[in-house]
Order: sequence, then structure tokens, then C-alpha cells
Amino acid sequence: MGFVVSLLVLAGILVILGPNLKGALRRVRSLRRPATVPSVFQNRPREMVPPGLNPKTQRVLVAAARLSNWLRAHGQEDLSRELRGIAAKMTTNEPAGLYAMQTALRKVRALSIDESSQERLNALSNELRTAVQDRFEQLELLPFKRP
Repeated sequence: MGFVVSLLVLAGILVILGPNLKGALRRVRSLRRPATVPSVFQNRPREMVPPGLNPKTQRVLVAAARLSNWLRAHGQEDLSRELRGIAAKMTTNEPAGLYAMQTALRKVRALSIDESSQERLNALSNELRTAVQDRFEQLELLPFKRP
């Protein structure tokens, strides 16, 4: 008796749903819990360089990287680390990074290294100084004062 009643109830539900049975089945399937974690909660790898940096800013960053690598290779790790930190700051707050780069260039100028290495140091620091000057002019910041 109970089996016949449940079979009749099920048949009645199927008749009521009629042509919308496929849509109802899709809704029931969608109610199930998703197997994967939503993308909002997943860790995404962050981009190393923000897209769309100004070409002159990129030139400053490349020159700073060259000088930083040279300084690290010649035992000036603290100044090298400072330059890398300033370059990272430039990607988020460019004017503050440019002013900090000016200060770091003053420290580089005060370095005393043997004669053979001094020429390369001057060439790298002049390259960076020129790139910073160009970006200063482009952003119309306060003038870059020559020492």
C-alpha cells in the first residue's frame, strides 16, 4: 500500500513538472556543492611588473637594476639593496621613488672605489642619473639640481 502511494505521488509530481523537467533537473544539480574552491579564495601568482609602465620609467628601472647588480658584485650590498627597494617603490609611487633615487645617486657619488672600477661606476650612475632626469622633466616635478 505504501509503495503504491509513493509511486502515485511521484507520478503526480512528474505530471506537474511536465515539459520543465529538464530545467528542474539542472536546478537540482546546481544546488550540489561545487567540487572546486571558488577563484576568489585561490592564491594567484602576482605580476612582477605592473603592465603599462611608462617607457622612461622602465629605462630608470633598468638602469637602477644594472647599477644595483654592479654594486652588489663589488661588495656594496647595502647600497645595492637600497636601490632595488627604491626601484620597487617607483612601481607604486613614482614621484616618491624618483626623489629617493636622487638621494641614492648622491650616496653612489660619494663612494670611493679603486681607479679601474670607478669608470664603470661613473658610467652606470650617469646612465641612471640621465634616466631619472628625463623622467623628472616628463612628470614636471621639481627640477633635478646638478651638484
